[in-house]
Amino acid sequence: MKILFDHQLPFLLAHGGAQTQIQKTMEAVAGLGIEVEPLRWWDDSQSGNLIHFFGLPSAVYSLMAKTKSLPVVATILLTSNCNHPERRLKAQGWAREMISRLPGGRLFRGQTNWADYGLVDRFVVGLKAESRVLELLYGVQPARISIVPLGLSEAFLQAPPSPRDQDYLVTSGTITDRKRSVELALMATEAKVPVLFIGKPYSETEKYWQDFRKLVDGKYVLHQPHVESQAEMIRLLQSARGFVIYSRHENWCLSAHEAAACGLPILVQDQPWSRECFGNEASYLLNRDDGGNAARLKNFFTEAPAKKRPNLAHHSWKDVGERLKRIYEELVEGRGGE
Repeated sequence: MKILFDHQLPFLLAHGGAQTQIQKTMEAVAGLGIEVEPLRWWDDSQSGNLIHFFGLPSAVYSLMAKTKSLPVVATILLTSNCNHPERRLKAQGWAREMISRLPGGRLFRGQTNWADYGLVDRFVVGLKAESRVLELLYGVQPARISIVPLGLSEAFLQAPPSPRDQDYLVTSGTITDRKRSVELALMATEAKVPVLFIGKPYSETEKYWQDFRKLVDGKYVLHQPHVESQAEMIRLLQSARGFVIYSRHENWCLSAHEAAACGLPILVQDQPWSRECFGNEASYLLNRDDGGNAARLKNFFTEAPAKKRPNLAHHSWKDVGERLKRIYEELVEGRGGE
């Protein structure tokens, strides 16, 4: 069995968690004896048994794959929508269905990506909250959805107890508006809590990066560019009092799980994704800041040394590969493949 991996955004244009997820997934699947290849758009002689697409393939993409008897698995991130209230998703799903039934609804549907959701053979998401979006908003049947959490590298799974001997919190990720890096830096300054930001911008010409860089004072806002070495990242995480992330929205936050595996207490936004992932094993910031989050950050920083290691079940990338292998086999055998 050969799996062809495809992605809609080249890594040279945008680094980050998606790149890690795709690379680690390919390694995990290959480690189980399955042949894997990136889909070569220029090679009309390339063969395979299934396409694993990261993102939402267009309806045309999926239809053309069907003509080649290639099932399409799509790993999709529903980051913003999965944090919306269920009543909103139901209302949007009802509106979508009603519009589709109206005269001219087909034409309107063609101007949206709604049809794209109806042609993927299997969706892979990391959370029940994302599965809920597919069902309620886009009408995807549960049988076409599989929940597969992200994995952690063995180095994180085997990380020794954390010394947590430095007087700062740590956050990691791209310095960008979606991560609310500037807002967290301002909060840290207001609360007088040192926070080490580990990460780099998509581009150093972005205004958001320039605004963030002005806040780096070496006292409350510390910064270190993206860390290439896994061992160095673990060392930096384990030296901190705790981990904080203030994103507008997330789904399966890999950096937060890495920090938890390193033994750090976690402070995250109070949203559906975080409650599903961490439950009572994390501390929470208000989803809408009414001025109280600086105090919550300060309290977390003060109490962090006494907080115990989060009691969470972490997954390895091998676990992820094994779950995906079962999905691949089910779909390929259903198409009469090998």
